[in-house]
Amino acid sequence: MNRGLTGHYVPLPSAAGEKARAFVPNPLPPAPPLELDTEIQELIQNAMLALGRLDGLTTVLPDPAIFLYSYIRKEAVLSSQIEGTQSSLSDLLLFEMEGVAGVPLDDVQEVSNYVAAMNYGLKRLEKRPLSLRLLKEIHGVLLAKGRGSKKEPGEFRRSQNWVGGTRPGNAVFVPPPPDQIIECLGALEKFLHNDPVKTPLLIKAALAHVQFETIHPFLDGNGRLGRLLITFLFCAEGALREPLLYLSLYFKQHRQQYYDLLQSIRLTGDWEAWVRFFLTGVEETAKQAGQTAKALMKLAAADEKRIQAIGKASGSALRVHRLLQAQPILSIASAGEELKLSVPTVTASLKHLAKLGIARETTGRNYGRIYAYDKYLKILNEGTEPLD
Repeated sequence: MNRGLTGHYVPLPSAAGEKARAFVPNPLPPAPPLELDTEIQELIQNAMLALGRLDGLTTVLPDPAIFLYSYIRKEAVLSSQIEGTQSSLSDLLLFEMEGVAGVPLDDVQEVSNYVAAMNYGLKRLEKRPLSLRLLKEIHGVLLAKGRGSKKEPGEFRRSQNWVGGTRPGNAVFVPPPPDQIIECLGALEKFLHNDPVKTPLLIKAALAHVQFETIHPFLDGNGRLGRLLITFLFCAEGALREPLLYLSLYFKQHRQQYYDLLQSIRLTGDWEAWVRFFLTGVEETAKQAGQTAKALMKLAAADEKRIQAIGKASGSALRVHRLLQAQPILSIASAGEELKLSVPTVTASLKHLAKLGIARETTGRNYGRIYAYDKYLKILNEGTEPLD
């Protein structure tokens, strides 16, 4: 549906005679209202079914926390890759364990910050509603260290930013001026809390993500926080008991269409095209997450049976194998500390796992050895190849 502009332009102070203008979005919901035709209704139903199945998985996972540890890190890698980092899941796991980065430190630090911000936000949501104050707190964690740490972490911007180009005059998109951010965000916060109208969760998440990206309220980290906002909404409103759904892989795989749709909404008001894209993404992503969880469970169960067959030494080896599911890259020292086992016991267990082809020693060193659960990592790594 073509509604025309979904906001208005305001002129910016000219620099060297160059004229530029910023876009200020209208408050949500769209006017006239969304046309929820038969296709969109069907997409909503399919997406909700996929979400329900994914949420149901948490009741059959042997230990949801084990799966979530690695899955949240996969999302952090993907979301940061969209912003241009080259860090992989293995890079992140090594960095968390040893403080060593196989890629530029800023890249892996950015991914590590994302994990911390996600965990912080989810913890806070257990006790307080989603709000502007909470988004600022999460942003403060997201940019706490590394290259974004000097871009006002935890504070809404007080200067003009832009997307694409080298200045507002040649930018692809220029968000609202700083003096209009609070008004725009205040309206968005009301919308999140069903003011002026109650909005179905999937539609709310779809619209809120676009609005946040359009306001671009921070100097840095808007894309990452905007993607986190989707998951926070699903958890805050009870659609997911655990944070299992992230759209970064879908946005990464369809990034040009994603950017084109964001811009199209602003210029034409075709929210329906975006909603179809978003709902398709929710369904596909929920199915992928479910398939990943099942594949990891199947692999772990098969390997567990093989470990049990080694006899007397299987007890400690099973404990180390269980830790490998949560941390698919680990050192002898970190495993011993985590499991309260002696270094000789952990060393022997990992040698058993290596002999079975479950774990692989990656360093070739006599001391400070590191082992990887390769087959487990391979399943997790699907889709995490860095962008060109």
